[in-house]
Amino acid sequence: MTVTALMQDETPRAATDAPLLDVRGLVTEFRSRSATVVANASVSLQVPRGRTVGIVGESGSGKSVLCRSILRLLPSPPARIAGGEVWFEGRDLLTLGVREMAQVRGTRLRMIFQNPMTSLNPVWPIGDQITEGLRVHYGLSGHAARQRGLELLQQVGIPSPESRFDDYPFQWSGGMLQRAVIAMAMAGEPSLLLADEPTTALDVTIQDQILALLVDLQERTQMAMVLVSHDLAVIAETSDIVAVMYAGRVMEVAPVKALFEQPLHPYTVGLLASTPHAETTDRLESIPGQPPSLSQRTVGCPFAERCRFASKDCHNTPVTLREMVDGHASACLFPERIGRAGA
Repeated sequence: MTVTALMQDETPRAATDAPLLDVRGLVTEFRSRSATVVANASVSLQVPRGRTVGIVGESGSGKSVLCRSILRLLPSPPARIAGGEVWFEGRDLLTLGVREMAQVRGTRLRMIFQNPMTSLNPVWPIGDQITEGLRVHYGLSGHAARQRGLELLQQVGIPSPESRFDDYPFQWSGGMLQRAVIAMAMAGEPSLLLADEPTTALDVTIQDQILALLVDLQERTQMAMVLVSHDLAVIAETSDIVAVMYAGRVMEVAPVKALFEQPLHPYTVGLLASTPHAETTDRLESIPGQPPSLSQRTVGCPFAERCRFASKDCHNTPVTLREMVDGHASACLFPERIGRAGA
């Protein structure tokens, strides 16, 4: 039986019109003796089937923690998921047992981590690492797993996979290792791939190749993808929907074109204004101040201290995502001020 057939036999299907991933009010905390840090504060996000959702925001905004929370890969303690639901293919992942969750992570829901150098075991052949999931989750024999591993290496553009299958990570370049990590993630033919800064450790030329590879694989397999990046240009080129995170919260969600043409949150405006363009001649704008401490609870908007549009209400009134126009939501009390400022 093929991997695809096994996958179809074992995975319950949800209604096709429902989002593939539906994160509802997720709260992730890190506790110590002195403080509790809320890294994800009631995060809600939907990923439609076959689409790419880009998550953007500065370092410390909670992007990577969100991905690891979805996969339940955070160490506990100190991490704790204190609230919310994570629905994936009709099941709340937060209610699954350890074995059930491991099966989901090994088949339908996979992740690419930031640094391929630390994602692979340095003393284990690359081919064996790629095929481990096939042997564990699908019961493929050594020969069948090796053949599938060779197919995956060829699929991600590794030349002469037969001669490279038994190599160790130190024998490969950073770009080749990232391709190996992608092959590992694709081994279970996932319906959703979480890619957390997949090009961070690579030079610009290799970055473009890796992003093109991910887009090509998505189009061929029709999987959905969550792409985490701090680079707005990458998000613009690859995503269908964009979620902007700040201080552990989602501040704006919109179709990619709408977000770049008419942002409805001041933080998004600041990010766009601080991004260089080919025609940029003036000095780039910067966002004044620093993000708030995640160990201190804020009543109002967490961006209010840095926002040039803020008023007293912004500091004292709780904010939540509200849909302003079709598919475009913002956690700003006064989005109309942004439009007036740009007029």
